[in-house]
Amino acid sequence: MTKPLPPFTTLILAGGRGQRMGGRDKGLVLWRGEPLVAHVQRVVRPLCDDVVISCNRNHNVYRPFSDQLVCDAEADFPGPLAGVIAGLTAARHAWVVVLACDAPLIDPHLIEDLLQLAVANDSAVMARQGGYWQPMFSVLPRRLLPLLRQAWADGERSLQKALLHAPIEGLEYPVGDPRLSNFNSPDLLQD
Repeated sequence: MTKPLPPFTTLILAGGRGQRMGGRDKGLVLWRGEPLVAHVQRVVRPLCDDVVISCNRNHNVYRPFSDQLVCDAEADFPGPLAGVIAGLTAARHAWVVVLACDAPLIDPHLIEDLLQLAVANDSAVMARQGGYWQPMFSVLPRRLLPLLRQAWADGERSLQKALLHAPIEGLEYPVGDPRLSNFNSPDLLQD
């Protein structure tokens, strides 16, 4: 029997340039008639009471999908680490589930499994697939914020590398698990 999940914040990262999408805002690209972010939000909304979206444009469009919006502290789309720092700063809960806006096939079980492992080990957890870390599918304790800020101040821009400086657990998923699919190019949106 699994323990009840603690309250948590979900941080949806939607602040990128969308280069592989021709500059379009990935979270707002339609898939099955809805923006990608709507699919992610629909899965997480019943699980938590604090959905934070990190976005650097189109705030009015993202607002209905979130409880809070945050932006990177620096201009020019500095990357997911900046979005995570902004999201952890705004999070209302001690645990933060980090997800990409372009992963519409996630399900509650993936989130619950990551969170259960994080709580059981009292540490950050990141999905692993085929021997590779997947930082867009993570659970972070909010107390990592000073470590991530220090990594940023030291010039680190990779979310994965910054997270690997902290105690972290990996949760293995099989190669090809569709829940960890990122729809980050137009051809992947065909179904």
